[in-house]
Amino acid sequence: MQVLIANHGAYLSGIATTLWLCLYSGVLTLVVGTVIAGFRVSPLTPLRAFGTAWVTVFRNCPLVVVLFFMAFALPVLGLNASYFVFGTVGLALYTSAFVCEAIRSGINSVPAGQAEAARSIGLGFTQTLGLVILPQAVRSIIPPLGSVLIAMIKNSAIAGAFGVGGDLYMTGTRLSSAQGEAVVPVLIGVALGYLVITIPAGLLLGYVERKVAIAR
Repeated sequence: MQVLIANHGAYLSGIATTLWLCLYSGVLTLVVGTVIAGFRVSPLTPLRAFGTAWVTVFRNCPLVVVLFFMAFALPVLGLNASYFVFGTVGLALYTSAFVCEAIRSGINSVPAGQAEAARSIGLGFTQTLGLVILPQAVRSIIPPLGSVLIAMIKNSAIAGAFGVGGDLYMTGTRLSSAQGEAVVPVLIGVALGYLVITIPAGLLLGYVERKVAIAR
């Protein structure tokens, strides 16, 4: 407990950095996942093929491999950025495959008659998807989407291992190695830090889910 009290500032800073990492990754993964889900249900065969390939690659490729590619392969190809940027993008791309499947399942839960009615009044595919299908699909999307986002927060620890800097994972590593603090109390502090993030996030998602359920 003394370790936690003496280093509370470092833990708070680590929580803040992890929150920013998860916030940027969450926004990016929702945008990319929604676009790929649209590709997956598109009437155009090339878009469906691209969406299927995207999900197949990222869903079956370990996050560590994705982050290795972002951190070490992209600089060799001439794309340079901070490890924070690489970690954010890698985490978002990996999670986007799972977000896509959650959104696609919600889209498939909407009766086909809704899309047919939209087309009958002259709406195109993009308009039908954005104005008719997705607003109804939100009700069934939120529970699986919430689980994916919570998993993304926990996966941010893996991104931290690639030198993001200042996040909870690196805070624990620095305290236990560079400063020689006892490993067990340090790890307990790191675990508590992630709980500080994930528990409120889970409660917020549960509240949103209940509000949507009431609105049905």
